[in-house]
Amino acid sequence: MPTIVTHAAVPLCLGLGLGQNIIPPRLLFVGVILAMLPDADVLAFKFGVAYGNAFGHRGFTHSLFFAVLIPTLALLLCRWFKAPPLKSWAFLFVSLLSHSLLDSITTGGKGVGWLWPWSDQRFFAPWQVIRVAPFNLEKYLTPSGHAVMFSELQWVWLPGMMMMSLLIVWRKVIAGRRA
Repeated sequence: MPTIVTHAAVPLCLGLGLGQNIIPPRLLFVGVILAMLPDADVLAFKFGVAYGNAFGHRGFTHSLFFAVLIPTLALLLCRWFKAPPLKSWAFLFVSLLSHSLLDSITTGGKGVGWLWPWSDQRFFAPWQVIRVAPFNLEKYLTPSGHAVMFSELQWVWLPGMMMMSLLIVWRKVIAGRRA
């Protein structure tokens, strides 16, 4: 898995790039939380749930079902987001789904349970480029931990910042045409 902070990159870069007129700060905040939410499943280890179990790490919280369900439930807060329901749902869906997509391109783990509850099968994307992050925080101080951080910068943060920059330029071009 990428580090928990890196999971926030997609909604942050997308939301900041689109701007607060499109993605209000409250919606951006919830998008960041939802992008990190699937890794709450590591708590299952404390209860003896095995990694490969449907309720273990990268199981049901990483599924397409979960990625549809949670934003749908979040629509109950739609007025608080200060954004239209469809826009809110779409942003939250992309934010949450980005988590399992990033996990699917890591170099380790047991894959992602995208098809739960219909299947317990785990999947990886056709390419794995992000070095898998260790569970132990002390390992980030080692050369392999540094390699993980560099990998995340290269494959997540840099493309995210480029996307954000392009969206900002696009917004300014559109605004310039309206003036």
